[in-house]
Amino acid sequence: MRDPSSLPGWLAARILHIRPDAMVIDKPAGLPVDPGRPHPGRPPKPSLEDWLPLLQLGRRHPPQPIHRLDTDTAGCLLLGRTRPSLGALGALFAEKRAGKTYWAIVAGRPPGEGGTLDAPLRKTSTREGGWRIESHPQGQPARTAWRLAGTAGSGNNALSWLELRPETGRTHQLRVHCALLGCPILGDPVYGGAASVNGRAAGVMHLLARSLSLPLDPPLLATAPIPDAMAAAFALCGAPGDSRHTAG
Repeated sequence: MRDPSSLPGWLAARILHIRPDAMVIDKPAGLPVDPGRPHPGRPPKPSLEDWLPLLQLGRRHPPQPIHRLDTDTAGCLLLGRTRPSLGALGALFAEKRAGKTYWAIVAGRPPGEGGTLDAPLRKTSTREGGWRIESHPQGQPARTAWRLAGTAGSGNNALSWLELRPETGRTHQLRVHCALLGCPILGDPVYGGAASVNGRAAGVMHLLARSLSLPLDPPLLATAPIPDAMAAAFALCGAPGDSRHTAG
């Protein structure tokens, strides 16, 4: 296995965990996992696919993502480094044996200290507004365990730090479920997240795939630091100050 130190510094800093069959990277907010549809006459948008050849590190094939994160979600993303590992790691997610913990800063206060939200979700679209996810009795099952970890402010300026553990993996699940709790994720442009805090722009959506664990031998455990763009809001709510500055 080629040493990750051979990578550009900005990319090497994004590797949270590496082993012969897998790696976990710290995906930045704003970077899509997939490149999306090409548009004639327009250059392709940057995506995770641009990173994969650099992350090959001596393997026969570039690594491939085992799961997905929304474009605006930052944090732990698992990549399989060998063809056999793609199926084996994917099976752990399908069997719900992957431990996923997310941190979010939300606007307002949730109703209580914690619980499990069970709200089926489905995709809907309109000509004017495009597609989005909505709660609907005929949607796919979607469950999220949540815990209130910290708070700051009051009234219209109230913020809460939530720890979220999705028990299913639906598109936009955490974003919609937080909105259903009455406290949308800060900076979420689709599901009602506040665009500013105390008169300052929220900037990125404040949702972080904080940690990932898998029952491998030895066990895989990776933790993503709080992105700099989210650090101020997390600090207000009492989260540890473990953000790091990365270029690129």
